[in-house]
Amino acid sequence: QVQLVQSGGGLVQPGGSLRLSCRAPGSIFRVSALGWYRQSPWKERELVATITTIGITNYADSAKGRFTISRDNANDTVYLQMNSLKPEDTAVYYCNAQRLPMYNYWGQGTQVTVSS
Repeated sequence: QVQLVQSGGGLVQPGGSLRLSCRAPGSIFRVSALGWYRQSPWKERELVATITTIGITNYADSAKGRFTISRDNANDTVYLQMNSLKPEDTAVYYCNAQRLPMYNYWGQGTQVTVSS
């Protein structure tokens, strides 16, 4: 079983910033498209941002201009830098590594709460 290990998250005030990290085994990391998704109690899991093996990024409209996804191939880690956070960003965030149709792996999830 492949494990994606997440860190970061927590409680932040509106307008604040957080950075999420996710580390994957190198053999998986280097050949996978990576992404961040989120799920709140009142919504289905939704895409936040993705990055391909060659660094092409894609963002949900809600994340554009505020969030940045990046990958550190030397350390097998993908990051999500979140700025100008809003209460509606509150959710459990999941990292993802996929190479379809062969595999689609998820991290354990981390809570992000934006509240004053």
